[in-house]
Amino acid sequence: VQLQASGGGLVQPGGSLRLSCAASGNKFRFYHMGWYRQAPGKQRELVAGITGGSINYADSVQGRFTISRDNAKNTEHLQMNMNSLKPEDTAVYYCGMGYGSVSNFWGQGTKVTVSS
Repeated sequence: VQLQASGGGLVQPGGSLRLSCAASGNKFRFYHMGWYRQAPGKQRELVAGITGGSINYADSVQGRFTISRDNAKNTEHLQMNMNSLKPEDTAVYYCGMGYGSVSNFWGQGTKVTVSS
């Protein structure tokens, strides 16, 4: 299984970005799909996740980020719209997916920098 993440970049505070992640090589539908982030000097944290039929967000992004998934052309995609970005959202963002409730497969990471 390979995950390809894209969509990071440099944005000013208050701006928006959309992250995307495409999965290839998986034979089954993922039960869990999520976006994680790791800021310098900090541990990786779950930002938003879809597990079974449930969606959950970290408190710090609730109301600003929206996660979604779809299956187009037999390829699973995971997206996340990020609005009202803050400097503290700066991090490397990773997509993670798994057949259970945790991520077993990881994308390569895409960097998001929020700065004026």
